[in-house]
Amino acid sequence: MSRISQPWPPVEVEPATVHPEAPRQGSHLGIHYGECFGCGDEIEAGLHLHSTVGEGTTVYSKFTVTSAHQGAPGLAHGGLLACAFDEALGATVGNLLRRPAVTGKLETDFLRPVPVGSTLYIATKLDGVAGRKIYVSADGRLGAEDGPVAVRARALFVRVEFEHFSTHGDPEALQKLAAAHEKAERAREWDINP
Repeated sequence: MSRISQPWPPVEVEPATVHPEAPRQGSHLGIHYGECFGCGDEIEAGLHLHSTVGEGTTVYSKFTVTSAHQGAPGLAHGGLLACAFDEALGATVGNLLRRPAVTGKLETDFLRPVPVGSTLYIATKLDGVAGRKIYVSADGRLGAEDGPVAVRARALFVRVEFEHFSTHGDPEALQKLAAAHEKAERAREWDINP
């Protein structure tokens, strides 16, 4: 069976422009919410995905597959790998464009098994913007930044306003997030190191 690859992005786009206040190349991206399954540190079985800003419109992420992440014995669950890519792609969009956006469509191609105990290195890039639509893609490599490609993904994110989260999200979780951001801002006010 032959597979016809669809062009990506599937529509005419403008180049993605990194926001002037986006983290600089080499910056480690922090946790956006402690209870986020992808990047948070409050969920023991979470992915604990770590990301660093690369050159231009690229972000590098990695996570180590644990036994809590397996589907078939000794192998990462495919849905969990899709979750990891959703987190890496979303971190790229949110941090580089500095606009809230949500996943509209996520496609994953699984090229080889990802064993428990292995580390997946994900290189994500912004591919372009068309109005509210943001196109982004990634390759996930096994064991090293130049290891064999195990998973590829591409996604469409849609820019939204904050009301999207306040209308559809859990009010208690939103209050917890706001309190954490306020505490972080107060801590920065006392940071006197250059």
